[in-house]
Amino acid sequence: MALPFSVAVEKRTEDVPRWMPALTSVGSVVLAFVFSALVLWLIGVNPVQVYSFFLRATFGSWAAFSDTMVKATPLILVGLACTVAFKMKLWNIGAEGQFYMGAFFASLVVLVPLLPTNSPPAVLIPAMALMGMVGGAVWGFFPGVLKARFGVNEIITTLMLNYVAILWNNFWIFDRWSDAGFQMTPTFERNSWLPRLSDYARTYPAFSGITLHLGVIFGILAAIVVWWVMQRSRWGYEIRLIGDNPQAARYAGINIARNIVLVMMFSGALAGLAGMSEISGVVHRLQERISPGYGFTGIIVAWLAKLNPFGVILVSILFGALIVAGREVQPSGIAQLIQGFVLFAVISSDVLLRYKIHIVRGADHTAAVGESA
Repeated sequence: MALPFSVAVEKRTEDVPRWMPALTSVGSVVLAFVFSALVLWLIGVNPVQVYSFFLRATFGSWAAFSDTMVKATPLILVGLACTVAFKMKLWNIGAEGQFYMGAFFASLVVLVPLLPTNSPPAVLIPAMALMGMVGGAVWGFFPGVLKARFGVNEIITTLMLNYVAILWNNFWIFDRWSDAGFQMTPTFERNSWLPRLSDYARTYPAFSGITLHLGVIFGILAAIVVWWVMQRSRWGYEIRLIGDNPQAARYAGINIARNIVLVMMFSGALAGLAGMSEISGVVHRLQERISPGYGFTGIIVAWLAKLNPFGVILVSILFGALIVAGREVQPSGIAQLIQGFVLFAVISSDVLLRYKIHIVRGADHTAAVGESA
């Protein structure tokens, strides 16, 4: 029996309304939580209780919110790294490897050491940040050159280099820099740690238990820089033009090959800074599995934020909360379930940005059916 209506899909020919990308992102998150609640209900778990505990564990106190922000910090930087590349339609899937290489290069400052171990924090920390960015930029340079010079697909090269970076780190962690045979290096000296608010608890008792560190400032400043580059600079205009219309960019005399390399290096530098932030602000050593998949989660963050640098901050806080909730909320795996639904909803929501969907009813539907017959 035929339905009294039909669904017509029409490709958009005009610009998407400015409010629509934000609405689809918010809708994606809401739908993800609704579907997750339905799954919880079907397996006999009260979703209201689970979500209440989720909120308490991640936002219920300053200490809980601090833990959430600690997890959000690398996601902000990695999400920005993906945002920069995706703006130019460069599919950098290598932020995970760039994160690891940033951590490795930053570790060189204190483990070789490149600077005297008794150097003040005002010298060591900027040096580690710079080296972290250099390490990530180097790891973005290789796929950038291969793409620009030989047309090699950057998805393949960046994805493969993830494993190279992880194994490279493991060689040094397991062998050259191993701490008494363990899968980690010796702990860095205190003067190379990013300051935490809890370090000032003696002077300000309210900071007791607050683990938030200086890396979050790196993330906020990076978001401002990326926004300015993309929206206010000539280079940002070139990046956006190449992403939107490579033929027009080439006709305008823009050097596309050079920009491919520079954007991949800029993207890698941001991911490398995330690696430096994690080892200096959280684990205080180079060790195996310093990332629970930040580089891959950053792809979802950038896409859900619709490549908006300030949106990346908000979405990173959400995913930071999901990471914290993953170790607190029962049943285990609910955080990953929500992430999966978010990813599915984000991909699905892109249909609304590319196509118009109309519901055809009554006489129009009858006419459409007759024409198709």
